[in-house]
Amino acid sequence: MLSHILRPLLVLWLFLAAANASLLSPRAEVNGACTGSGGAPGVCISTSNCSKAGGTSVANKCPGTPDDIKCCTKTTCGTGNKGNCRFTSSCSSGNTESNECPGPSDFKCCMPAGSGGGNNPTLPSTSSGCKKVAINGAKAIIDAFPGKVKSIGCIRKCSDPSSSDHCVGMATDMMVSDGGVKTTAGEPIAEWVMHHASSLSLKYVMWGQRIWNPSDGVKPWSQWRYQACTVIKPCTHGDRGSVTQNHW
Repeated sequence: MLSHILRPLLVLWLFLAAANASLLSPRAEVNGACTGSGGAPGVCISTSNCSKAGGTSVANKCPGTPDDIKCCTKTTCGTGNKGNCRFTSSCSSGNTESNECPGPSDFKCCMPAGSGGGNNPTLPSTSSGCKKVAINGAKAIIDAFPGKVKSIGCIRKCSDPSSSDHCVGMATDMMVSDGGVKTTAGEPIAEWVMHHASSLSLKYVMWGQRIWNPSDGVKPWSQWRYQACTVIKPCTHGDRGSVTQNHW
Protein backbone atom coordinates (compact mmCIF):
# COMPACT_ATOMS: atom_id res chain seq x y z
CA MET A 1 0.00 0.00 0.00
CA LEU A 2 1.39 3.38 -0.97
CA SER A 3 1.85 5.49 2.13
CA HIS A 4 0.90 9.13 2.14
CA ILE A 5 4.51 10.16 2.51
CA LEU A 6 5.09 8.80 -0.98
CA ARG A 7 2.10 10.68 -2.41
CA PRO A 8 3.10 14.28 -1.62
CA LEU A 9 0.92 17.08 -2.88
CA LEU A 10 2.73 19.86 -1.06
CA VAL A 11 6.32 19.18 -0.09
CA LEU A 12 7.90 21.48 2.45
CA TRP A 13 11.62 21.02 3.00
CA LEU A 14 12.58 22.48 6.35
CA PHE A 15 16.03 22.87 7.82
CA LEU A 16 17.88 24.42 10.73
CA ALA A 17 21.22 25.91 9.75
CA ALA A 18 22.38 29.09 11.44
CA ALA A 19 25.13 29.58 8.88
CA ASN A 20 22.51 30.05 6.17
CA ALA A 21 20.29 32.45 8.12
CA SER A 22 21.21 35.30 5.77
CA LEU A 23 19.40 33.48 2.95
CA LEU A 24 16.11 33.40 4.84
CA SER A 25 15.06 37.03 5.02
CA PRO A 26 12.23 37.74 2.57
CA ARG A 27 10.67 41.16 3.02
CA ALA A 28 7.18 41.46 4.43
CA GLU A 29 4.66 44.00 3.13
CA VAL A 30 2.49 46.53 4.92
CA ASN A 31 -1.04 45.05 5.00
CA GLY A 32 0.52 41.71 4.09
CA ALA A 33 0.22 38.40 5.91
CA CYS A 34 2.34 37.43 8.90
CA THR A 35 2.31 34.83 11.66
CA GLY A 36 2.03 35.87 15.30
CA SER A 37 2.47 34.08 18.59
CA GLY A 38 1.41 30.45 18.59
CA GLY A 39 1.02 30.46 14.81
CA ALA A 40 -1.91 32.91 14.88
CA PRO A 41 -2.64 34.47 11.48
CA GLY A 42 -1.88 38.18 11.40
CA VAL A 43 -1.42 41.26 9.26
CA CYS A 44 1.49 43.72 9.13
CA ILE A 45 0.08 47.10 10.20
CA SER A 46 0.96 49.95 12.58
CA THR A 47 0.74 49.29 16.30
CA SER A 48 -1.75 52.15 16.72
CA ASN A 49 -4.16 50.75 14.13
CA CYS A 50 -3.78 47.32 15.67
CA SER A 51 -4.61 48.45 19.20
CA LYS A 52 -7.57 50.57 18.04
CA ALA A 53 -9.18 47.43 16.64
CA GLY A 54 -8.45 45.34 19.72
CA GLY A 55 -5.52 43.45 18.25
CA THR A 56 -2.17 42.45 19.71
CA SER A 57 1.09 43.56 18.08
CA VAL A 58 3.97 41.09 17.85
CA ALA A 59 7.47 42.35 17.07
CA ASN A 60 9.99 40.93 14.59
CA LYS A 61 7.39 39.25 12.39
CA CYS A 62 7.28 41.78 9.53
CA PRO A 63 10.89 42.02 8.27
CA GLY A 64 11.82 44.91 6.00
CA THR A 65 8.92 47.16 7.06
CA PRO A 66 9.07 50.44 9.05
CA ASP A 67 9.75 50.16 12.78
CA ASP A 68 6.14 50.88 13.76
CA ILE A 69 4.79 48.08 11.57
CA LYS A 70 4.23 44.93 13.61
CA CYS A 71 2.35 41.66 13.14
CA CYS A 72 -1.17 42.31 14.43
CA THR A 73 -3.27 39.35 15.54
CA LYS A 74 -6.73 39.08 17.03
CA THR A 75 -7.56 35.56 18.11
CA THR A 76 -11.15 36.14 19.22
CA CYS A 77 -13.80 38.15 17.39
CA GLY A 78 -17.36 38.12 16.13
CA THR A 79 -20.58 36.82 17.58
CA GLY A 80 -19.90 35.19 20.92
CA ASN A 81 -16.17 35.73 20.38
CA LYS A 82 -16.20 32.45 18.45
CA GLY A 83 -14.19 33.66 15.46
CA ASN A 84 -10.62 34.71 14.76
CA CYS A 85 -9.20 37.34 12.45
CA ARG A 86 -7.52 36.12 9.29
CA PHE A 87 -7.40 36.83 5.57
CA THR A 88 -10.57 35.68 3.85
CA SER A 89 -8.50 33.47 1.53
CA SER A 90 -7.73 31.19 4.51
CA CYS A 91 -11.24 31.21 6.01
CA SER A 92 -12.41 27.83 4.77
CA SER A 93 -15.94 28.14 6.15
CA GLY A 94 -16.57 31.22 4.00
CA ASN A 95 -18.50 32.61 6.96
CA THR A 96 -17.03 36.00 7.86
CA GLU A 97 -18.08 39.06 9.84
CA SER A 98 -16.93 42.54 8.85
CA ASN A 99 -15.83 45.47 11.02
CA GLU A 100 -14.34 43.15 13.62
CA CYS A 101 -10.67 43.07 12.66
CA PRO A 102 -7.75 45.44 12.13
CA GLY A 103 -6.05 45.93 8.78
CA PRO A 104 -7.29 45.75 5.18
CA SER A 105 -10.82 44.88 4.09
CA ASP A 106 -9.98 41.26 3.32
CA PHE A 107 -8.69 40.63 6.86
CA LYS A 108 -11.97 39.62 8.50
CA CYS A 109 -13.43 37.67 11.38
CA CYS A 110 -13.65 34.04 10.30
CA MET A 111 -16.53 32.18 11.96
CA PRO A 112 -16.32 29.83 13.70
CA ALA A 113 -12.80 29.94 15.09
CA GLY A 114 -10.68 27.21 13.57
CA SER A 115 -13.05 26.80 10.64
CA GLY A 116 -11.80 24.64 7.85
CA GLY A 117 -14.21 21.84 7.16
CA GLY A 118 -12.55 19.15 9.23
CA ASN A 119 -10.11 18.23 11.96
CA ASN A 120 -6.43 18.93 11.59
CA PRO A 121 -4.19 15.92 10.93
CA THR A 122 -1.92 14.36 13.52
CA LEU A 123 1.52 15.93 13.61
CA PRO A 124 4.60 13.73 13.29
CA SER A 125 6.47 13.06 16.54
CA THR A 126 10.14 13.44 17.35
CA SER A 127 10.11 9.82 18.52
CA SER A 128 9.47 8.82 14.89
CA GLY A 129 12.68 10.53 13.86
CA CYS A 130 11.07 13.73 12.57
CA LYS A 131 13.02 16.79 13.68
CA LYS A 132 11.38 19.50 15.78
CA VAL A 133 12.01 22.24 13.21
CA ALA A 134 10.03 20.23 10.63
CA ILE A 135 7.22 19.54 13.10
CA ASN A 136 7.02 23.21 14.10
CA GLY A 137 6.80 24.22 10.45
CA ALA A 138 4.00 21.74 9.80
CA LYS A 139 2.08 23.00 12.84
CA ALA A 140 2.31 26.61 11.67
CA ILE A 141 0.89 25.61 8.30
CA ILE A 142 -2.09 23.64 9.59
CA ASP A 143 -2.83 26.42 12.09
CA ALA A 144 -2.89 28.95 9.25
CA PHE A 145 -5.05 26.69 7.04
CA PRO A 146 -7.24 24.70 9.44
CA GLY A 147 -8.90 21.71 7.87
CA LYS A 148 -7.09 22.08 4.54
CA VAL A 149 -4.29 19.57 5.14
CA LYS A 150 -5.49 15.94 5.19
CA SER A 151 -2.32 14.22 6.39
CA ILE A 152 1.36 14.91 7.07
CA GLY A 153 4.36 12.72 6.34
CA CYS A 154 7.92 13.26 7.49
CA ILE A 155 10.42 10.47 8.13
CA ARG A 156 11.23 7.94 5.44
CA LYS A 157 13.43 4.85 5.60
CA CYS A 158 16.24 5.10 3.07
CA SER A 159 19.19 2.93 2.11
CA ASP A 160 21.12 6.15 1.49
CA PRO A 161 20.37 8.78 4.19
CA SER A 162 21.88 11.51 2.01
CA SER A 163 19.37 10.90 -0.79
CA SER A 164 16.55 12.93 0.78
CA ASP A 165 15.87 15.24 3.71
CA HIS A 166 13.02 12.85 4.53
CA CYS A 167 15.63 10.22 5.45
CA VAL A 168 16.78 12.36 8.37
CA GLY A 169 13.40 13.83 9.35
CA MET A 170 14.02 17.31 8.00
CA ALA A 171 11.18 17.47 5.46
CA THR A 172 7.40 17.20 5.57
CA ASP A 173 4.82 16.19 2.97
CA MET A 174 1.40 17.86 3.12
CA MET A 175 -1.55 16.01 1.58
CA VAL A 176 -4.27 18.48 0.60
CA SER A 177 -6.66 16.13 -1.21
CA ASP A 178 -8.03 12.65 -0.69
CA GLY A 179 -6.79 9.85 -2.90
CA GLY A 180 -3.77 11.58 -4.42
CA VAL A 181 -5.73 13.39 -7.15
CA LYS A 182 -4.62 16.59 -8.84
CA THR A 183 -5.96 19.69 -7.10
CA THR A 184 -5.35 23.43 -6.97
CA ALA A 185 -5.98 23.59 -3.22
CA GLY A 186 -2.29 23.70 -2.35
CA GLU A 187 -1.44 26.86 -4.31
CA PRO A 188 -2.45 29.41 -1.62
CA ILE A 189 -0.74 27.26 1.01
CA ALA A 190 2.46 27.08 -1.03
CA GLU A 191 2.50 30.85 -1.51
CA TRP A 192 1.81 31.39 2.21
CA VAL A 193 4.80 29.18 2.98
CA MET A 194 6.90 31.32 0.64
CA HIS A 195 5.84 34.51 2.44
CA HIS A 196 6.74 32.93 5.79
CA ALA A 197 10.00 31.31 4.74
CA SER A 198 12.02 32.97 7.47
CA SER A 199 9.81 32.00 10.41
CA LEU A 200 9.45 28.46 9.02
CA SER A 201 13.23 27.99 8.55
CA LEU A 202 12.37 27.02 4.98
CA LYS A 203 14.89 25.53 2.56
CA TYR A 204 12.45 25.19 -0.35
CA VAL A 205 8.85 24.36 -1.17
CA MET A 206 7.50 22.28 -4.06
CA TRP A 207 3.99 22.41 -5.47
CA GLY A 208 2.42 21.72 -8.86
CA GLN A 209 5.60 20.86 -10.81
CA ARG A 210 7.29 24.01 -9.51
CA ILE A 211 9.83 24.74 -6.81
CA TRP A 212 10.81 27.88 -4.88
CA ASN A 213 13.56 28.71 -2.44
CA PRO A 214 14.28 31.99 -0.58
CA SER A 215 17.07 33.09 -2.93
CA ASP A 216 14.51 33.26 -5.78
CA GLY A 217 12.72 36.22 -4.18
CA VAL A 218 8.99 36.45 -3.45
CA LYS A 219 6.86 35.91 -6.57
CA PRO A 220 3.55 34.25 -7.55
CA TRP A 221 3.53 30.45 -7.81
CA SER A 222 3.02 30.74 -11.58
CA GLN A 223 6.48 32.35 -11.80
CA TRP A 224 8.31 29.72 -9.76
CA ARG A 225 10.86 27.68 -11.70
CA TYR A 226 9.95 24.16 -12.82
CA GLN A 227 11.18 21.24 -10.74
CA ALA A 228 14.07 19.17 -12.10
CA CYS A 229 13.46 16.01 -14.12
CA THR A 230 14.17 12.74 -12.33
CA VAL A 231 13.15 9.40 -13.86
CA ILE A 232 11.87 10.86 -17.15
CA LYS A 233 14.68 12.76 -18.87
CA PRO A 234 14.23 15.12 -20.53
CA CYS A 235 10.80 16.23 -19.34
CA THR A 236 8.65 19.24 -20.20
CA HIS A 237 7.71 21.86 -17.63
CA GLY A 238 8.88 19.68 -14.75
CA ASP A 239 6.41 16.91 -15.65
CA ARG A 240 7.75 13.77 -13.95
CA GLY A 241 4.88 11.62 -15.18
CA SER A 242 2.53 11.30 -12.19
CA VAL A 243 0.44 13.37 -9.82
CA THR A 244 2.64 12.22 -6.96
CA GLN A 245 5.97 13.06 -8.56
CA ASN A 246 4.59 16.37 -9.80
CA HIS A 247 3.60 17.44 -6.27
CA TRP A 248 -0.03 18.30 -6.99
